[in-house]
Amino acid sequence: MPSDAERCVEIIRDRIGDARIDVGLVLGLSLAAIADQVTQTARIPYSDLPGFPQSDRMTSELLIGAIGSARIAVFRGRTNYYETGDINAMRVPLETLSRLGVKAVVLTGAAAAVRQDIQPGTMMTITDHINLTGLNPLIGEAGDTGFVDMRGVYDRHLRERFNLALAQLGRKAYDGELMWYPGPSFETPAEARVAQKLGADVLSMTIVPEAILARRFDLRVLALTVVTNMTAGLRTEGITREMRLRAGAVSAASVSRVLGKFFEIWQMRVV
Repeated sequence: MPSDAERCVEIIRDRIGDARIDVGLVLGLSLAAIADQVTQTARIPYSDLPGFPQSDRMTSELLIGAIGSARIAVFRGRTNYYETGDINAMRVPLETLSRLGVKAVVLTGAAAAVRQDIQPGTMMTITDHINLTGLNPLIGEAGDTGFVDMRGVYDRHLRERFNLALAQLGRKAYDGELMWYPGPSFETPAEARVAQKLGADVLSMTIVPEAILARRFDLRVLALTVVTNMTAGLRTEGITREMRLRAGAVSAASVSRVLGKFFEIWQMRVV
């Protein structure tokens, strides 16, 4: 019997034929508007794709089309661990991407700054991550497939290409390390201090499970976060999820321009 991912590939190929797909893009709620850049679009609701996570927070759909010189598959909608307790929520979408012959994926998300010099509104490309939660989407993998080498999980060459896009727009972004925590409660000041002492630059409830799964399926990873707030202990005011979503939405246009340039120069060789 075909797996969910195999059935998804059949459904997608029925819609788009043999058209190539160069790269995937995973968008959460705060940056969902970036999907509006996609042209020549085929739209497939997640409800039509077996094993794709359903969300009641936004319209979840797979968009396949073009941005710049890149043929792109946009996952408009992700399900995070804190919503369902399922750390494998994005397994089928990422496995489907790999089975379609795609070699790279861009993961996006919101983060809180652990350092005082990283202000809200900052874009950061992730160079590495810290996951001390004991949670891992590869626990229980059959055979040896779960023993994935995580050196270089965030692809240096994709970061170089992204930095080239930034330079062409006269922009800059931080490079930094992300510490994952599952949420949904926000971090305590003590937890933020631990993250800082361990070398993290930002804290996030997203990206890391997807990055692990992406490497499991041999996808190169570029991870981009938008800093929406300072961590507990670095701010005097309280924080709500609505405040973070609003901050992410404010940054969406800027991130969208940079990603648009990144995909515009996708075919340019930088390695």
